[in-house]
Amino acid sequence: MSNAAKPSIVFCHGIWADGSSFGKVIPPLQAQGYQCIAAQYGLDTPEEDVATVRRTLGRVASPAILVGHSYGGSVITAAGTDERVVGLVYIAALANDADETSQSQQTKFPVTDVFKYVEVADGRLWMRSDGIACFAGDLSEQEQRLLWATHYAPAADLFSRNAPGVAWKSKPSAYVVATQDRTVHPDLERFLAKRMGAMTTEIASSHVAMLSHPHAVVDVILELANSLAPVPVAT
Repeated sequence: MSNAAKPSIVFCHGIWADGSSFGKVIPPLQAQGYQCIAAQYGLDTPEEDVATVRRTLGRVASPAILVGHSYGGSVITAAGTDERVVGLVYIAALANDADETSQSQQTKFPVTDVFKYVEVADGRLWMRSDGIACFAGDLSEQEQRLLWATHYAPAADLFSRNAPGVAWKSKPSAYVVATQDRTVHPDLERFLAKRMGAMTTEIASSHVAMLSHPHAVVDVILELANSLAPVPVAT
């Protein structure tokens, strides 16, 4: 193996999701020679989720770009301080500063529609089936039903705390703004992208841009990857 390679890509999912939410962007990246892996964490605490991402970084062969969707943006913000991380991609994602939580970022912007369709039961936040259009309204009805059937509910207090670390202050970043988002407010997304000085792309998408516009999301990931210096790998 040569002493330089493409970065690996580690995907970090949001709430009501798991790593399969990146199922449309992983194959085209693999086809271009990128090693990809999704961190599968439990949405119990930010600290545990970040620890899972750091363990996942140990399973790839080269320094990595972290890609975070929604709450996954908070996860990569903390996990991205790891020295093995060379860049960050946020997809309709949260991106806290040191004194913010996933929840406090959202209080400065209008409440989005999805929160009308959330129920707390057994200590978890469940999405009602009639709320899936707020999450993935530009997918087919069949895909929306599948997303709801497989959605994974987070701990009810997950958004009230964050793991330490603010990687976007020191790592190159890109941000996908979903302009039709009814889960994270598009104006919050624009604010976060501007604050971090990210390379920003706006897509006329629901919250799940990686499923409804996968090729556009792949292009953003590749643009950031191509802007980075070749990364060393162990020989």
